[in-house]
Amino acid sequence: MPLAIHNWMRAEPLEATLARIAPLGYEYLEIQGTPADYDPTDVNRLLEKYGIKCWGSVTLMLGERNLLATDAGARARSVQYVKDIITMVKELGGEMVSVVPGTVGKIMPGARPEEEWDWAVASLQECYTFAQAAGVRLGIEPINRFETYFINRGDQALALAEAVGPDCGVCLDIFHMNIEEQDPHATIHRAKDRLVGFHVAENNRMAPGMGSIDWPALVATLKEVGYTGPLSVEFAAPVDRTPANPYPGNVDTDPQGLSEEARKFLEDHGSSALTEAFYTMLTRTSAETLLPLL
Repeated sequence: MPLAIHNWMRAEPLEATLARIAPLGYEYLEIQGTPADYDPTDVNRLLEKYGIKCWGSVTLMLGERNLLATDAGARARSVQYVKDIITMVKELGGEMVSVVPGTVGKIMPGARPEEEWDWAVASLQECYTFAQAAGVRLGIEPINRFETYFINRGDQALALAEAVGPDCGVCLDIFHMNIEEQDPHATIHRAKDRLVGFHVAENNRMAPGMGSIDWPALVATLKEVGYTGPLSVEFAAPVDRTPANPYPGNVDTDPQGLSEEARKFLEDHGSSALTEAFYTMLTRTSAETLLPLL
């Protein structure tokens, strides 16, 4: 298994991200799900320059993005958003897109369960058909109950993937699994035939190695089920605004290039704009913890 990292956790030029991760042993990038921000020619040039490959992307389901919205127009726009990410990943030579079906932060349903299920299946089937034609795999990602009410556990994602299509996958995230799963290792075994991505952060969403997750046991389970894709680092460091803060000065008080959408996404995840030094420490710690196990 190689090592990958997302780049949505800090607002900075893509080249700054690639220059940081290349010497640390990262081989892949999961590029932020904002296709309008990237020119494929420029991104491919930078990836080649730093010897990094695109593994895929993740949907940022903000605002009205919702594949099971009650409004048909909102569903259609959300489907187009996922299609745009699929196109971006194809152009960057990536392999997969992890999809959170519902709006992140929406924790109350908008319709009857059977209605929302049917809307989610229909929306995802349209995305799936498009992805199949592009040679990109979809992975439905469960996230915890405090971020969505719809798909929280691996078995739910598997049921949805099975309803969508035979090659529709799931993407698991050990941070969310640590909250929602009775036995994360058993869930990984059940998902093995559809497992197309795996995201990693600590139980406290710090970098791997800065919490209580048993990383050797987790990696061993992934090897047992034959998962060979990257482990994708996706920490979102919590911000401590008290005198007990173990990392004083870790918040960037004057971030450059941080859009309102990105700021809200970070804050909704209990994080903030982080200083370059603190972010680099998290990135390095992740690599130092995981690479010896892979």
